[in-house]
Amino acid sequence: MAEANLSLQILPVVSEEEIYPAVDKVIALIARSGLKYEVGPMETTIEGDVKTLLGLVEQSLQLCKEAGIPRTVAVVKIDYKPTGVTMDEKVGKYRL
Repeated sequence: MAEANLSLQILPVVSEEEIYPAVDKVIALIARSGLKYEVGPMETTIEGDVKTLLGLVEQSLQLCKEAGIPRTVAVVKIDYKPTGVTMDEKVGKYRL
């Protein structure tokens, strides 16, 4: 079981037309990680161990840099529970 949930909101400081393509690249990076994740309208939440999750944050910022984005704001929230924590236990009852 994952020891943490990390919610990541990437806010590239670019023109409005360039925001979604940059965010799409970050979501693709997260998808390639093989970790369980859920895309929301404001952030993406990922399950995993803390080291791997923080590595994804770093990779996301690097990806934006490599895409020529001059500045990126990342909002990160972490729920850490060494015995395990899942997205399903938090919101499963609300899913249709």
